[in-house]
Amino acid sequence: MKLWVGLGNPGAQYAGHRHNIGFMALDRIAADHGFSSWRARFQGQVAEGRLGGEKLFLIKPQTFMNRSGQAVGEAARFFKLGTDALTVFHDELDLAPGKCRLKQGGGAAGHNGLRSIIAHLDADFARVRLGIGHPGRKDLVSAYVLHDFARADADWLEDLMRGIGDGAPMLAAGDGTRFLNAVTARNAPPRNAGRAAKDSRERADGKPSAASAPDAGKPSTPPDPMPDTRSPLQRLMDRFR
Repeated sequence: MKLWVGLGNPGAQYAGHRHNIGFMALDRIAADHGFSSWRARFQGQVAEGRLGGEKLFLIKPQTFMNRSGQAVGEAARFFKLGTDALTVFHDELDLAPGKCRLKQGGGAAGHNGLRSIIAHLDADFARVRLGIGHPGRKDLVSAYVLHDFARADADWLEDLMRGIGDGAPMLAAGDGTRFLNAVTARNAPPRNAGRAAKDSRERADGKPSAASAPDAGKPSTPPDPMPDTRSPLQRLMDRFR
């Protein structure tokens, strides 16, 4: 059994904040993999399900960020789980927007949610660090994280969430490399995207397109259509479209 925690603040007024990207990640995993409905438990919202052979509990603490450890500690003690079974999804100022990294153990690095969990358990748990970028000055950080994602963030945020949903079974199986590869695959543009855009512009200008190139006759495989799945995150995105 594993316990995955998403960090954020409860309430509709915080739902779109950068600080709540951990909540968004768990919402996506639950929706993509048929987890149970969210219900109140352990001072949080909990959903349960399976990824491969692993039984998982997802928890979004409802104690506000600075007291996240209260909910996480209560759940861990109830299930008799150590920090080796715990993974925390959280916003990361020191990563560029859309980047995702894994880390085992370490300090709180100024993150109050991590600091609270460390205080209630210990520091040796896995972290999924979700990049939101930095506002540039330390005095701007609080307003930055407690503010909705910008409209320009919608595309990379959706790609990141899709990648997390895709890679969740690999992460549950302990394969961090394949998890990160799944996230990267969603973030990286198709290899022929630049050529396709150039061909489109040339056709619009009446100029010869790439069809006249020596390899133009080679068959190409169209990309698989993207599934049109609705999730709480996508409903957030609709506000910006």
